[in-house]
This record gives sequence, C-alpha cells and structure tokens, in this order.
Amino acid sequence: MTMPLMKPKRKNPVLRTRQMNLPPWARGRVALGMTAAAAEGHLALQVCQECQAVQYPPREACHRCLSSQLKWRPQTGAGQLLASTTLHHSNDLFFRERLPWRLGLVELDVGCSVMVHLHGEVGEAPTRVHVGARLDRAGQAVLIGFPEQGSEHMADDRMLREMTSDPRFRKVLVTDGKSAVGQALVQALVKAGAEIVWVGHAEPWKKLPGLDDITRLPQVTLVPLDLSNGRQVSELAGEIGGKVDIVINNAEVHRAFGIASRRGTDVAKAEMDINYFGLLRLAQEFGPALRARSADGMAHAAAWVNLLSVYALSNYPPHGTFSASKAAALSLAQCLRAEMRPAGIRVINVFPGPIDDEWNQNLPPPKVAPAALATAIVKALKEGIEDVYPGEVAQEWLERWRDNPKVLERELASGGS
Repeated sequence: MTMPLMKPKRKNPVLRTRQMNLPPWARGRVALGMTAAAAEGHLALQVCQECQAVQYPPREACHRCLSSQLKWRPQTGAGQLLASTTLHHSNDLFFRERLPWRLGLVELDVGCSVMVHLHGEVGEAPTRVHVGARLDRAGQAVLIGFPEQGSEHMADDRMLREMTSDPRFRKVLVTDGKSAVGQALVQALVKAGAEIVWVGHAEPWKKLPGLDDITRLPQVTLVPLDLSNGRQVSELAGEIGGKVDIVINNAEVHRAFGIASRRGTDVAKAEMDINYFGLLRLAQEFGPALRARSADGMAHAAAWVNLLSVYALSNYPPHGTFSASKAAALSLAQCLRAEMRPAGIRVINVFPGPIDDEWNQNLPPPKVAPAALATAIVKALKEGIEDVYPGEVAQEWLERWRDNPKVLERELASGGS
C-alpha cells in the first residue's frame, strides 16, 4: 500500500536547486500516435485493419500479415504481469537521481506484451494489472502498470507523481478570482490539497459575489493581477514567481459579437489584450521561474494551465472575435508548450464548450457548469493529461473537427452548432 505523501520540508537554501534532466525522449514519427492518445488520457495501440492483430511496439507494417493498414485504437489495458525487476543503477541522468525504479513485463489480454513502469502497489508476478498511458516529463507517452484495485493514496506513489502534476502540497496561482470558473477552481484546488492558492483580482475595489467565500479559506491569498498591466504582472512575478508550482491562466474577456454586428475594434482589442497578450505577458514573467524549479524536490514546479475554448479550433461566428482571440492564444500556448518541455513543465490546454455564464446565457443546453470545468482541470493535473475537452459540446466539436474541419466550418457558418 502506498504511504500518504507528507508535506515536504522547507528547502535548505544552502543546497543547490536540482536541474531538470529529461528521460529518454527520442521517438519515431509512428510512435507519436501513442503520445497523442496519452495527451488526452487514453491508451491506444495500433490495430491491423487486415488481420486485426494488435501491435506493440509501434511499427510501419503489421507483424503478422505485413499490411501497412495500421490504425490507432483505444485499448482497455487489462493484462497479466509476467515478471518484474527493480533498477538500482542507471547511466541515464533522469533515472539515476530517482532510483530505485520498478519495471515489469505485462502480457495484455489483446495479445501483445509491453514493458511498463510499475506502480508501487502492484504485487509480485504473476498478478493482474491495468496498463495506462501517461506523458513523462519529456512529454512522451510511457506505459504504467497499475493495480486492479488501488488504495486511496495511490496518487502519492513517487514514480506516479513524477508523471503527473498533482496539486497536493503545491502552490498555485489562479489568475482570475472574480469569475464563477475562477472561484470554482479555487475551491477544487483547496479540496485537492493545494498548500497555497494565490488568486488574481484585477479590480480589488469591487465587491463581487462569491469572492468572500474563497477569501475565508486559509489557503487562499488575494493578489493584485490585471493581465493587461505589464508592470503589475512583472511585480507579482518578482514577489511570488520563485514560489509558484502551477500557473492556471483562466482570465479572459468574452463578448458575443462577430464582425458586422459591432463597429470599431475597441472590444476586439480588449479580448486580444487579455486572451492573447495577457497570456504572453504572464508567460514572459512567470515562465523562466517555473523552468528553473522544475526538478526542485517532491513539490517541484509542475504545470501551466491555459483556459482556452473549443471555439479556438473553428470560428463560431456569433462569438467571432472571441473565437479569433482564443485561436491566437492556442497558437501561443503551443509555442509555450514547446519552450517549457525541455524543463519538464507540462502545459495543459483546456477547450471547454459553452460555459454556463453570462456570456452564454442565450445558448441552449448543454453547457459546462463552472464546478464541472474546475473538476476537469484538477483531474487533468492529477492524471498528467495535456489536452482537455470538457462537456458534451466540446467532445462533439472535437469529433467533427477531426473528421473534417472544412465541413465543421461550413456547418457553423450556416448556423449549426
């Protein structure tokens, strides 16, 4: 049974801050299909379309019939642990600092055998296990063997915590506390065990509903943060940047207009100033500090979360300028992910459908409740997921966008949703 994680001791300032050494990360292009599935929390393996043989490791041609018709398909991951071993020595810099490290050979029920990292609660072979895919610190898919029945503290496993960004005992910055989503996020993070939650408040003179409820929580501290004010962002980074482990950027400006329904560019500029340039300012000030602490003990800097929108995938004309600002933010977030990856910082992009707030009040259900969105974000942190699509609308849009982006664009332009 996994022992519950204890609150990390205060770091000795005399000791060096350990620098991040990534695990082996080189993968062939064909293997990135597994990484793409793991980024959304799924285990996927190649399946031959001719003979239905399941393939592992990933390859260009079927190992049974040599067909090149291999498609990635979700798998249950059920299997039998055949053998296990524990590494006590490694020439790899990443694993050398994290020994001992347990590995196992699992025969999946679908017919192939895989090498996996073993969770500490998995017993000795032979035993039934469940294999899941996770992203490692290099952002590549790895396989982990989990017990069929885990304990309540299984997320505290030392190896698993390396693969995830669990908020427990970590310090988190939520950039906007005035919105319903921001307040739900604060509640969810405190429930998940966050040690400190700094909450940005752009207009501290306003008494907003729900703000008193979160400020009463002992873990919560309000901080002045307006993402349109570069100096304020810089000052806050100088004050707490070296302490933050997780940044959650949920600040946004949302107006329900297209192009012809509003004259001028003032509102569109306001959307871009927060949704795009706000993210840029935040990344420039807080990014270097997170990268510097990405290997700093059990509560190292771990993740950056961007609240985007499924409208970033394809423009939704009734919310046209908002969609454009989120599309720009998505492109910037992809750049941020590439720059953060060498330091092992996970960048999580969240693409909700319509949120049940004032700017979507005229849209019919289904809509994502703020509490459900907050739960999805905390789950992504705990499970190491990189791309999240909360809500039925987001899931449907994603499926239609992957099937044919041009068809989705035409459907949305003609009034379909």
